[in-house]
Amino acid sequence: MANAEAATVTNKQIIFPDYVTGFPKESNFKLTTTTIDLKLPEGSTSVLVKNLYLSCDPYMRICMGKPEPLSSSLVPPYETGVPIVGLGVSKVIDSGHPDYKKGDLLWGLVGWEEYSVITLTLYSHFKIHHTDVPLSYYTGLLGMPGMTAYAGFYEVCSPKKGETVFVSAASGAVGQLVGQFAKLMGCYVVGSAGSKEKVDLLKKKFGFNDAFNYKEEKDLSAALKRCFSEGIDIYFENVGGKMLDAVLINMKLHGRVAVCGMISQYNLEDPEGVHNLPTILYKRIQIQGFGVCDFYDKYPKFLDFVLPHIREGRITYVEDIAEGFESGPSCLLGLFEGKNVGNQLFVVARE
Repeated sequence: MANAEAATVTNKQIIFPDYVTGFPKESNFKLTTTTIDLKLPEGSTSVLVKNLYLSCDPYMRICMGKPEPLSSSLVPPYETGVPIVGLGVSKVIDSGHPDYKKGDLLWGLVGWEEYSVITLTLYSHFKIHHTDVPLSYYTGLLGMPGMTAYAGFYEVCSPKKGETVFVSAASGAVGQLVGQFAKLMGCYVVGSAGSKEKVDLLKKKFGFNDAFNYKEEKDLSAALKRCFSEGIDIYFENVGGKMLDAVLINMKLHGRVAVCGMISQYNLEDPEGVHNLPTILYKRIQIQGFGVCDFYDKYPKFLDFVLPHIREGRITYVEDIAEGFESGPSCLLGLFEGKNVGNQLFVVARE
C-alpha cells in the first residue's frame, strides 16, 4: 500500500559516465543531485528505500569494463549515465509490494544514491530480521561476502578436519571469514595480505595459524613451501596471477581450488598468464569457479549457522567504514590499491 503522504526531496547520486580501461580514477565517477518523490505511483509493485550503508566490492570493477559481446560475465556491465549499482542496506520508505512495509529493513542491490526505487526479483533482496547485530554487517558478514565465504568454503571446497587451507587477500571482506570457518573445522590455515598491519590482524584477531605479506616475498612459491611443508589441500583464490601460479605447484594430490575472485587481474588490459597449468593434471587438482548467486537458496541455512557463532564471539569481523555519501568513489578505488582493512563500506545515513 503506497504511503499517503507525498513529499519531494533531493537525491544525491553517483553516476557512471562511461566504461573504464585500466585502473579507474575519480573522474570515472560523477556526483549529481536530482529529486525524488517519497511516494510510489498508485498500483506500483516496487519498493522505495532510503539507503543507509553502501558496499564497495571488487566485482564492481568487472562491471565498469566495456561489454564484450562474445564473453559471458558473472555480473552484467553497468549502464552508463545512471547511478552505479551495488549492494547496500536500506530502509523501506514506501512499498507497493506485499512482502514489504514502511520501516522494514533489507539488503540487496541498490543504486549509489540516497533513495532508490527497487524492483524485487528472486534473491535480489533479503529482508533483515535480526537487528541485534550491527546493520552494517549485512553489507559484509551477513550479506554477499559472508554467503560467498560460506558457499565457497563449505559447498565448493568440501573441507575435512585437519586439512591445510591457504587464503589469498585474507584480510578482505570474504577472506577473513574463510579463515575463521576453516579454523572452526579444525583446519590448518595460512593467509596472505599486503601489509604488516593486515598480517598481524590475520594472526592475532582472526586466529590464522600463520600469514605472510606477499609484497615482502621475493619468491611466492618458497613462501608457500615455508608455510606448507606438506602442501596445500584447499586454496581459496581471491587474487589470481602470480599467486595462483605459485599455489599450483604447492598443492597436494587431489587438492581443491575455489576461484572466488582475481583482483590482481581486473585492471589489466592484458591479464597475466598462468604457467604451472600442467600441475593440475599431474596432481589431479580440482579447480572450480563459483558465483554466490548460485547459492542464495542456502541463505537461511547460512544465517542459522553463522549467527550463533557471532553472538557467542567465535566469529569476529573487521569493517572499514567511511562516513559520507561523497566518500564512495575513493573507497571503491582504494580496494584496488589495498587501502582497505576488512570489508569496505560507506555510510549514507544512519537511519
